[in-house]
Amino acid sequence: MKNTSNNFPTLSNESGLAAYLSQIKKFPILDAEEEYMLAKNWRTTGNVKSAEKLVTSHLRLVAKIAMGYKGYGLPINEMISEGNIGLMQAVKKFEPEKGFRLATYAMWWIKASIQEYILRSWSLVKIGTTTAQKKLFFNLKKIKNQIAPRTEGDLKQDDVKDIANRLDVSEEEVVSMNRRLSGKEQSLNSPIGEEGDEWQDWVVDEKMDQELKLAQQEEMEQRKDLLQSSIKILNEREKEILYCRRLSDDPTTLEDLSKKFKISRERIRQIENKAFEKLQKHMLNAAKSKNLLPVN
Repeated sequence: MKNTSNNFPTLSNESGLAAYLSQIKKFPILDAEEEYMLAKNWRTTGNVKSAEKLVTSHLRLVAKIAMGYKGYGLPINEMISEGNIGLMQAVKKFEPEKGFRLATYAMWWIKASIQEYILRSWSLVKIGTTTAQKKLFFNLKKIKNQIAPRTEGDLKQDDVKDIANRLDVSEEEVVSMNRRLSGKEQSLNSPIGEEGDEWQDWVVDEKMDQELKLAQQEEMEQRKDLLQSSIKILNEREKEILYCRRLSDDPTTLEDLSKKFKISRERIRQIENKAFEKLQKHMLNAAKSKNLLPVN
């Protein structure tokens, strides 16, 4: 796709965010038929104007998704900009004949672009080096909102223990990560602009909410299907060890698996890591082949 971003509203810094959000609300949301015709025109003729309309009509979706990552202490304008890049890549590869709406397809690209920016910006020292710690990094806020909504500052001990059990990390890691992420978190109810409007007033759109819910449901189903098809590449021992260690709500200890398979705990750990890498690689390749994830 040619660079069409020069024709989009500019987002230079945090102080200009209110103006940007006001501008993007002026772009109409396309109905299914108009979206299909624009996408077909873009794919068959390369009409840049059609591509621009597809992008601008989904700028609110990018802002809405980016707001979901505001708890990572990074500039929201940067995350929106990164999400916009993902949106443009999605428009470039979108195939309307497959029957999906653009919002469903673009969500993968938008989230991937924003998450890559977050991971580039947070060093491994801040995030943690283990899979469980990275899982904690990207899931703490969601779980926290489920079990302790509107909680500010430190979590209650029972909530810390609950989160630690769910994500298989230590309670100390939960406390530490919560303090890091809460330090710069900005509420959706924080006022912006001179008229006292709130963040959510700028990004809430009932129609877009429904599209995002549908996209999230489809994403979950696609992940389940990918896991079920990909796990078949593992042998029976790898499947059992991986399931017991990473896919079970109550993970089995290395010691117990060592006794069961009559091999050392270190060997169990090696099999677990190798199986996880194989599964992850296969799922990633399968997702890319189905146009579910960005292809580098």
